[in-house]
Order: sequence, then structure tokens, then C-alpha cells
Amino acid sequence: MAATLHTDVSRRHDFVLLFDVADGNPNGDPDAGNLPRVDPETMQGLVTDVAIKRKVRDWVDLAKGNEARFKIYVQSGSALITKHKRAYQELSITSTGARQSRNDVDRAREWMCANFYDIRMFGAVMSVTVNCGQVRGPVQLTFARSIDPIVPLDLSITRVAVTREEDTAVVVAEGSESGTGGKQTEMGRKAIVPYGLYRAHGFFNPHFARQTGVTEEDLDLFWKAIQQAWELDRSASRGMMSCRGLYIFSHESPLGNAPAHQLFERVEVFKRLEIAAPRSFGHYEVKVNDTDLPEGITLTRLGS
Repeated sequence: MAATLHTDVSRRHDFVLLFDVADGNPNGDPDAGNLPRVDPETMQGLVTDVAIKRKVRDWVDLAKGNEARFKIYVQSGSALITKHKRAYQELSITSTGARQSRNDVDRAREWMCANFYDIRMFGAVMSVTVNCGQVRGPVQLTFARSIDPIVPLDLSITRVAVTREEDTAVVVAEGSESGTGGKQTEMGRKAIVPYGLYRAHGFFNPHFARQTGVTEEDLDLFWKAIQQAWELDRSASRGMMSCRGLYIFSHESPLGNAPAHQLFERVEVFKRLEIAAPRSFGHYEVKVNDTDLPEGITLTRLGS
């Protein structure tokens, strides 16, 4: 495919991602009863980089997973080392452990990069018994942080069906004509954020892309995935999540033409003055300063 500026893998790209959630849990914390993650000092919501990359992986798998170059390495229900063994079989590598040569590891790493999209883009640590080395991926993401503090709600829910047969049994006391017990419902919990607008930052390094073999098609697929993955990741627990903006700063130089933080500061998000408790994206205003961009910087807006 012909590269546009934002799909040119010889350039550095820094990007801002905006997404929101309404009445859902964007990223539960298993150490806190699966409540939405928060910064305890500011009460801003957090979403991990791993959660965002999971959405990208799942979208790419659905869109291109039947093609050899676009297999996904990190998947549920599949042992990672099984894929390492496949690389060894394809390359006829028999040595492992201390007997293994550096050349064999390098060959295995190159094969993994060529066949697994998420290794090519995000990197992976594959230095286990069946050693395929380590890959530092060209795409890196920060945690996403909500613009304003959120109020996680932990709601009680009920179910009219019970789980175990013995819980439905009625216990009749000796000498009594009526019984007690027999559960009719079971209680549960559901954690949600009423509304939160989140912002994450990301980076594309062309030097690492050259090492892993990333192509323009790969990068174009990433931009599509990070915009559209929310549509294929619907669930009742996540509520309504949507991509609200993707702002890509492309550098003319592979080394970069300006510091990333200076470019990110050009994308500002404000809660409207008349809004006390935001409950929709319309309660915010996004301002992008695209005038007098540093020399060699081009801004591409997607996803809004």
C-alpha cells in the first residue's frame, strides 16, 4: 500500500488517544474487587496500556487473523511456548537451553516477528526454555487517565436463579408443618463509572519498526484498530465505550523534530464551565492548537 504521512514507518509518530465510558467498567482492578482503577490521590480513573492493547489484538485477530502475517501471540487459551515450538519446527532448530546458539535464537526471533502481528508492533519477552529472544516493539502506550475525577459505583444486583441444587431445598423442622430456607434469588455486584473521558499517549519508533519488520500495512491496521476496536468489544460490564479522537503528530525526521510532551500539550480538553458533573462527551470541549507547528511536524486527526 502507498504510505500516507501517518502510515509512513520511516517516521516517528506521537499520538493522543481520547475515549470515553458511560455506565460501565473500562478496566477493573483485581486487587480491589474488580472496581474501576483509580489514582487514589486525585480519584482520576485509570486504564492500563495492556487493556488498550488487548482491544487492538482482538480486533486485528478478527479482521486479519486468518492471514499468516497477522497471527496474535498473546491469546487466551493458548500457551505461549507452543508458538515458540512452532517456530523451532518451521526452522528445523533442535537445540535448546545452554546448547543453543545465538544464531538460532536470532532466527527464531525473526520468525516470530514475521508471523505475529502483536510481537512486531508491541514486542515480547520470549526468552524461556524454548528461547525466541526478546523484542522491543515500536508501538508503546501509556496508561490512560480520565480528564476529571470519577466516582466508581459498586451496585448490588440480584438473580432469580440460584447456582446449587441444595440451596433450593426447604428445611422442615421436626414437629413443624411448614419449612424454611430454599433460596429464591442470589445477590451479586456490578461496578461502573457513570461517565469518564480518558486520555492516553502513544509513540511509534521507526528504528524499532525496522528491526521487527513493520510495514505501512501494519501501521495502517493499528490506526484502524485503535479507532474501531471499541465497536467489537461490547459487553454489559463495559457499558458504552467509544473512541472520541486520535491525534497523530508525524515527524519528518526518524529521530523526531520536537519533544513529544510539547506536541501533546497542543491537545487540550476542557470541561464546559456550566457542567458540574459531566455525563457525556458533549460536556467537554477539545481544543487543538495546530497553528505554527514545529518545522517537520504534521498533524493528522482521526477517530472523531
